[in-house]
Amino acid sequence: MPIWEWLADGAALLLVPLVVYAIALVVRRRWVTRNGGTFELSYRQDAGPERSHGRGWVLGLGRYSGDTLEFFRIFSVLPRPMVVLDRADLRYTGQREPARSEVHALYAGHVIVSCRCADTGVELAMSADAVTGLRSWLEAAPPGRGNLPV
Repeated sequence: MPIWEWLADGAALLLVPLVVYAIALVVRRRWVTRNGGTFELSYRQDAGPERSHGRGWVLGLGRYSGDTLEFFRIFSVLPRPMVVLDRADLRYTGQREPARSEVHALYAGHVIVSCRCADTGVELAMSADAVTGLRSWLEAAPPGRGNLPV
């Protein structure tokens, strides 16, 4: 068999899995967004030393599903969310602009929202419109669950 046929077979072995992965990402994204309520969202647990270096951010999609906010990684093909935040446990604590080191790790134009979820600090990066949606969703909680600061 000539060398060019070996090279073509080798290229096909590399290219086919990449095409299958790309198709799986598109199908999964369509599945996640099928019911609406999705938006670009980045997530990180509030870790002290990593915060100053802009590390720890995971890009993805957020989706409201009843009383939960689901976070799906952008480059995962798994149908399950990576993180599920319950509205009853989530507390909005403030927002800020991304630090210089964080600008390149996040989607363009996003602001960072600090939250408490049970005993853990969580940071979410989203557009200003999505922040308004998050705060409205938290305020719409059943009576007796004050999720916003006074």
